[in-house]
Formats: sequence, structure tokens, C-alpha cells
Amino acid sequence: MRHHITGEPCARPGALSISRRAVLALGLAAAALTVQAQTYPDRPIKLIVPFSPGGTTDVIGRLVATALGEEIGQTVVVDNKGGAGSILGTDLGAKAPPNGYTLVITNGAAITTGPLLGQKVPYDPYKDFTHIMLLGTFPNGVIVRTSHPAKDFKEFVELARQAGGKYNYGSAGVGSAGFLAGEMLKQKAHIDMTHVPYKGTGPAMNDLIGGQLDAIFNNMAVASAQARAGNVRILAVSGPKRVPAFPDVPTMSETIPGMVGEAWFGVSAPAGTPAAVVDKLEAALAKVMSNAEFRAKLAEQGLTPVGAPQAEFVKFLHEEERKWAPIIKAANIKLE
Repeated sequence: MRHHITGEPCARPGALSISRRAVLALGLAAAALTVQAQTYPDRPIKLIVPFSPGGTTDVIGRLVATALGEEIGQTVVVDNKGGAGSILGTDLGAKAPPNGYTLVITNGAAITTGPLLGQKVPYDPYKDFTHIMLLGTFPNGVIVRTSHPAKDFKEFVELARQAGGKYNYGSAGVGSAGFLAGEMLKQKAHIDMTHVPYKGTGPAMNDLIGGQLDAIFNNMAVASAQARAGNVRILAVSGPKRVPAFPDVPTMSETIPGMVGEAWFGVSAPAGTPAAVVDKLEAALAKVMSNAEFRAKLAEQGLTPVGAPQAEFVKFLHEEERKWAPIIKAANIKLE
């Protein structure tokens, strides 16, 4: 006689205990993250600046480090890691432990325009980072020597058009923000100019003043000192709005619609940084960016303060790609 036993099948021996251990492990991990977020930061934070000491980016990085440290209650140490056009330091930021104790100053050459130009980067500009805060943008100035015949930007464009390719312009090198602004101007104004790349803005400015160049595209912090000394004139700026320090200098878009091209800087962390830690950093940076004195210090360096949080920052990056991709493709420029 066969006996049929009804009811639920018996669980495998140990299955329930394994399930409980998994739940317990998840709970402990969640608790650990909560404690980490509550106690963060309990030691100094490193801010990688992917450029050598002494430049504008370094100055901005140190301003951010000091202000963020005061706001978050912990020392923020600047670590200059220049090389490969900021790729080296940016890569170190991407590959750092995702615990909130390593941040990096990101920029267009490393995240947006560089890859579009064919620059090989050892990281994914989106998947390998948590982009926390867009600090601001750098408008470039169209700068000519004092004796240049163009009285204003509109006349400069017309003279360049009449020159039929004989005009030249200098920048800090192929792929720089000044170079890209120049290429955008050529395409939107339908003019031809020869690009002369330099290793830095100083030599380009010297050749401009000396008469070897018709114009340079450079950030306003560099141009302003020479303009105030009477050595050069700033005909226009590449930002969407006029620069408060030079209210009489028009934007390029006032003459050529859509002619807006700027550099930018932000603060990013490695992907996988706990959300609670990122939120704490974002809140601290938002307070820093709302401080009028701090914004004035950034403006002194030629940076237009923005202070866009995570979602807006990422949206901005995608907009930058959409803007520059056709310009770069039409110019047929690739970084070797």
C-alpha cells in the first residue's frame, strides 16, 4: 500500500540559513553605508587637478579645495597630476577608490571635446564617473593687437572674409578651447583663417603683440591684463552673455547667431561612490557656489560661475557633445 504525503515540499537543508545569511549581509552592508555617510568625511579629501601647478586651473582647484574644506569640515588637499592634456590626472580620478576621498577637476578636453577629436582616453567619460557639480564656464575672447585695422568684431569678420584665407589666428594648441572657438567662427561666419598652434597662451600673446598673428582666441583672464595695459583689444567674447568685467565688449553671437563656445570645469568622483556621500558633497559644493565672495574669486580667474548639480551637469555634457561634434567633423580634425 502506497502512502501519499501532501503539503509543501521540504526545503533543502541549509537553504533557509543561506537565505538568512544573505539578508543579514545585505543589511550589514546597508548599515555600513549609512554609517559611512553619517561620519563622512572623517579624514582629508584629495582633489586631483589634472594640470601642473601655477595655471588658471590650479588656482581654481585651490579655491575650490579651500572653500569645500571649510564647508564640509575637513581638509581638502590639491594633488596636481598634469600630463597628456589632463588625461593622466582625470584617469587617476576615475580609477580611485569610490569612497568620496578622491575627487577630480574635470574639463572638456578630458570628457567631451577631447574624445570627439579622437583623443584616446583610458576611461568612459560617463560610466566611470559621478559628475557632481559644474563649477563654471570659460568664455574665450577674440583678441587683436591694438593697431589692428578692425574697429570691432563685425569689421574683423568682414576683413577676414575679404582677405581670402590670408588671416591667421593663434591658440594654445589643436583641441584647445581657443582652437575650437576659432573653427566654429570659420564655419558659422563662412570665412577662412589659418590656425597657428602654440604650446601655451604666453607665446601666442607675444606673437600677437609683435604682429605675427592677426588674432588669438584666449580666455579672458589672460586677455584682460594685456588689454588694460593697452597692448591688445578684445573685440568679442564667445560666451552667451557679456562678461561683467568688460560690459562694453559684445558677445560673438550678437553678430553671428549661435556663435557660443566655451571651456568648462567641474568636480567629479569615481563611479560607484555611495549616493549619500555624493549628495553630501553636492550640497556642500552648492553652498560654496552660492557664496558671492567665492563666485567673485572665480570671476577674477575668467570663469563664469554656474553651480549646476549632478543631473544638470550631465545634461550639459551631452549638450556640449551635440554642439561640438558637427564642428569637429566639418573641420576634419583628429588629434594624433
